[in-house]
Amino acid sequence: MQTSPVPWKVLSSHLGLGVLTDGWCLDARDDSEGAESRCFRMEVVFDSPFSSVPVVQLGLTGFDIDQRDTARVSLRAADITPTGFMAEVCTWANTRVYAVEFNWLAIGA
Repeated sequence: MQTSPVPWKVLSSHLGLGVLTDGWCLDARDDSEGAESRCFRMEVVFDSPFSSVPVVQLGLTGFDIDQRDTARVSLRAADITPTGFMAEVCTWANTRVYAVEFNWLAIGA
């Protein structure tokens, strides 16, 4: 049995999120010890869907964090589907994040 090769599909873009983004919640200071992480999630929709769930890679390209705080930020792709994913930016303790910029790359069939 022979199958036809499926061509790879690659999509990418650049995204900037911050205090002007609706729902941004990472600029609030939490003075409690061992504070829980605070996360902001943004849906990213692909221009055209993949035929199956792609691999998604995120790369942090910039951030604006209050100079008085320790720089704590994590970035990940969550809930990946053939039509898109959720970009999740998190911080914790007393860190105040005013903005992040990142590139994303999706590879699949």
